[in-house]
Amino acid sequence: MCLALDSPRWGELEHAYGQASDIPDLLRQLETLPSGGNNDEPWFSLWSALAHQGDVYSATFAAVPHVVRVLATSPRTAGFAYFQFPAVAEAWRQQKNVAIPEDLRAHYLAALAALPSLVALAAEREWDGEFLACALSAIAAAKGFGNVAEAVVEMTPDVADEFTEWFFSR
Repeated sequence: MCLALDSPRWGELEHAYGQASDIPDLLRQLETLPSGGNNDEPWFSLWSALAHQGDVYSATFAAVPHVVRVLATSPRTAGFAYFQFPAVAEAWRQQKNVAIPEDLRAHYLAALAALPSLVALAAEREWDGEFLACALSAIAAAKGFGNVAEAVVEMTPDVADEFTEWFFSR
């Protein structure tokens, strides 16, 4: 279960720009499973409001279960942002030790727990480097390794070559 999109609770939740009553409409747009990047709508607005410059908000914890719910409908075709968004949100939550509102806690944690299984279902499709980084990051976040999730989300194959060179030269 997720917080209902028509719940008045959204008006009590906060995001980077204030009251989160606009978030349900953005989440409804995800129902079509857009595969675009983070600069495409509704992703751009969701990221800007809910995972903004290293910060997460009370509305983030209500939104993540909706993102994962939509992802679960078709992990084989979902875009990378469906994995990236919950991973980064959880990484930043851990980094800044942000408390999850008690009424949203169970659904948020259940959504995170579902990510590794959804990554496994997505294994049947072709992956590019960006999808690989987001899928691995989602697993790390779901297992409580926020710092690894944040690092891995940047670990595309090109970056991995540079990292490996740096690591073995130190």
